[in-house]
Amino acid sequence: MAKRVVIAIDGPAGAGKSTIARRVAARLGFVYVDTGAMYRALALWAIRAGVDLEDAHRLEQLAAEARIEFEPGGSRVLLNGEDVTEAIRAPEVGSAASRISVFAGVRRAMVAEQRRIARQASVVMEGRDIGTVVFPAADVKIFLDASPEARAQRRLRELRERGQDVPAEQVAAELEERDRRDRSRAEAPLMQAPDAVYLDTTALSLEQVEQAVLRIVRERVANGQQPG
Repeated sequence: MAKRVVIAIDGPAGAGKSTIARRVAARLGFVYVDTGAMYRALALWAIRAGVDLEDAHRLEQLAAEARIEFEPGGSRVLLNGEDVTEAIRAPEVGSAASRISVFAGVRRAMVAEQRRIARQASVVMEGRDIGTVVFPAADVKIFLDASPEARAQRRLRELRERGQDVPAEQVAAELEERDRRDRSRAEAPLMQAPDAVYLDTTALSLEQVEQAVLRIVRERVANGQQPG
């Protein structure tokens, strides 16, 4: 298609956004953009550099200087040329990412980069504010959600598959705190766009969620014709 298509998938942590967005992008031949990974990469750099996570000015400088790239398929994340795919998934990096994302200057730098990527190719982009702030005119907007218990179990399984033995209570508490922070921040809080399709994934398999999202895309894009 000559027209660039933007599919925005938003939702809270642990709702399955990354997995579904990656799978849908692969099916459609679109570029997958994990915006959460962008904030995690920046947070990792800040931690390594010893930057105070409350120092908005320095964090904004890092955000403007950071070179964050995704390898084809979105399987690897590069920060200033270094593969940080595994490093950014540490729980402390995720917590730091949520903290630094409240700063307006940091978000502006990340949003500018996200929009640049979408000008170059059709994208499936997932995060917290894609359909509300980054691309309010996205062709397709989906809000993925699940019960807090299901999201905590998914995150726990994901961490243990990476060899991180984290107590279940800790995972649940961290998700609860991230939900509170993401929904209450002054700058681009997590919320469902009025024209987004709400999809509760609690009782659905991965394949069922993927098919549901693809059905929504077909209905909303190109007068019902599947993009490609």
